Amino acid sequence: MTILPTVRLGGADITRLIIGGNPFSGNSHCSPEWDNDMLDYFTTERIKATLFECERQGLTAMQSRADRHIMRMLREYRNEGGKLHWIAQIASELSDLKSNIRQIAAAGAIAAYHHGTRSDNLWHAGRIDEAQELLKVMRDCGLAVGMGSHIPEVIEYVEERGWDIDFYLCSVYNLSRQHRESQIVSGKRTEEIFDDADREKMFRVIQSVSKPCLVIKILGAGRNCRTPEQTRATFQYTFERIKPTDAVVVGMFPKYRNQIAENARIVREVCATLRPEPILT
Repeated sequence: MTILPTVRLGGADITRLIIGGNPFSGNSHCSPEWDNDMLDYFTTERIKATLFECERQGLTAMQSRADRHIMRMLREYRNEGGKLHWIAQIASELSDLKSNIRQIAAAGAIAAYHHGTRSDNLWHAGRIDEAQELLKVMRDCGLAVGMGSHIPEVIEYVEERGWDIDFYLCSVYNLSRQHRESQIVSGKRTEEIFDDADREKMFRVIQSVSKPCLVIKILGAGRNCRTPEQTRATFQYTFERIKPTDAVVVGMFPKYRNQIAENARIVREVCATLRPEPILT
């Protein structure tokens, strides 16, 4: 299988479609029923099988949390010949995040990023500059350095001040209108608003920043992919509005159908039709 179109992230070429790790941890952002379905389905063996299917379909990168569960699985995947590049989200529930970043580097990640929900909570508290301490540890560890957020103003703030980063991880839906904790961290489900009006604001920010962006939540945690036609339209809409240097991160759940093959095919077809410059929103 020929790899998908690629972009540059740090020192690596990665495909413009990246598999996201939320489903592996049972975080559907949709319902308790979906959470439990994902938790029951994604044994370690099935997670590894999913990653190997990504390789067969031409993907070269994955994004996931850097908690003990995922890092243990990744060790097995690597020992069995797995080759996907790993982009790691710091596990913000851990007490020693600097050690977590060093573990990420030792585990062979190509990049790490500051967890978006943690970024957003620092923003609401007026303490966003504190994130730079962890970003420096990532840089010192030789990782490509990223800043994640669901809030467009956070991305604008970091860009305007020229922080030492290599990429942004941007959610097209603002799930952080107020302080919140990730369900994985808190163990509690909080209301999350998926408002399509959010997308246009984040797309404008993505187009304006100089660094590559990894764009998440494009399918609205299952809300924008209820039919094959809607799925294709969502990918088309997204790729037309992000920069040629950007990629999308999509969680996939192959229990009922091969979403990996479907999404890879769509991204190949969509990218073949793109204009050089994104549509202004």
